[in-house]
Parts: sequence; C-alpha cells; structure tokens
Amino acid sequence: MNDLDALIPDWLTLPDVALQLDVEVSRVRRLIDEGQLISVRRGDPVVRMVPALLVREDGPIPHLAGTITILRDGGFEDEELLAWLFTVDESLPGRPVDQLRQGQRGEVRRRALALAL
Repeated sequence: MNDLDALIPDWLTLPDVALQLDVEVSRVRRLIDEGQLISVRRGDPVVRMVPALLVREDGPIPHLAGTITILRDGGFEDEELLAWLFTVDESLPGRPVDQLRQGQRGEVRRRALALAL
C-alpha cells in the first residue's frame, strides 16, 4: 500500500465523499459497487477510502467508470488500477487520472485496452 501512498497524497473516507457529493453514504457505497468509483481499505483504523481526485462536486470524474470496467475486465486488481491511474505516462502526457479529469478519455481508454489484452 506504500506505493499508493506515494502516488496518491489525498484520500477521502466514504462519509467525506458523501458530504462532498451531498448524498448518503449508502449512495457512495452503491457508486463503488457499480464500478463508478473505486475504493481501497487503508489507514489506521482501516477504512474504505477513495482518492480525492476521483471525485468532483457533481460526482465521479468523467469516464472513470468505463476505464475501471476495461481494467477490471483485463484482470487488474483495484490497487493496480489506482496505481496505473495515478502513474505518469509520458506518452499521454501526464497521469491517466488527470486526462480523465479534463474529459480526455480517448487516449486513456486506448492505453487501458492495450493493457487489458
């Protein structure tokens, strides 16, 4: 988990995500269960947390759900998926998460599909 700590400095607990989105925690859990958001267990005490950059005030960042689906279908575990999203890819340029936040899904999806094969 230390690799994720180096890549992702800002995390939100599920109640924090619920506050930011102005929804119930059960809705946040549903977003995670539906693959629209991704969480991992971390911290002390261990709780489910979501990287802060995956959430905007109006919901999960654009095109995240499709990218999660592609990578999970390709055999990625959630920690691997987060590491990929938050690792700089010089050919993008930048991190896949930043491209998604800007609404740029094309190149991110192409790379995700290539990895998932």
